[in-house]
Amino acid sequence: MKPILRTVVAVSVFSIAMAALESAVVVYLRALYYPEEFTVQFKIIDQHILLIEIVREIATLAMLASIGFIAGNNFRERMAYFLISFAVWDVFYYGWLKVFIDWPASFLDWDILFLIPITWIGPVAAPIICSLTMIVLAVFLLLYKSVMTRATWTCLVLGTLLILFTFTRDYAQLIALNDFVKDYPNLMQNPDFVAKAAMLTPKPYAWNIFWAGEFMFLLAIINVKLNKYHGMITREMISTSQ
Repeated sequence: MKPILRTVVAVSVFSIAMAALESAVVVYLRALYYPEEFTVQFKIIDQHILLIEIVREIATLAMLASIGFIAGNNFRERMAYFLISFAVWDVFYYGWLKVFIDWPASFLDWDILFLIPITWIGPVAAPIICSLTMIVLAVFLLLYKSVMTRATWTCLVLGTLLILFTFTRDYAQLIALNDFVKDYPNLMQNPDFVAKAAMLTPKPYAWNIFWAGEFMFLLAIINVKLNKYHGMITREMISTSQ
């Protein structure tokens, strides 16, 4: 087995196992706070439990970043393996939930995706599509060994911001329109916020903005491939001049 493939397999196995642990925790949380039916509307959560949940999310990102750092030999490889780790973890997280509690019923079911810095929500299909895109980008980075140019970073940042907007729009509007920004550190202890969050009905998902973000990711992937050819031509010109 080639070294890159062996590393990809190892990173994937780690991510699949980690996804099982993450989904098990979520099963426990849903049994505690959503015993009847899961929704993206907030429940009153003990402040201590909420803090632990935020720490868990930070730890998750740290673990995924660490496995990418360990697996790669340079920034490009480390980023690629981080993307693979994150994407495989995310996809199998929903796979394990399906095994454990037969959820989601469809890819269009809504989920609470993240809590930092505010609550992210969206249909399950959206993060899965993002994860598959991340895997494609990671494979291109590993195969073509291209330098991450300013154009590539610009596309990635713009794409990320567009997609993050679709995930955070509903709760961001809830906070902004009801003047909860000034009480942001204590939102979950604010009875008015909890009451409004418990009644939140998400707007139709902004698929048009999501696909615009995915298009930016596609441009980044194309740019990675073009950078390979640019690098090959540059090396040939240097060798010819010598």
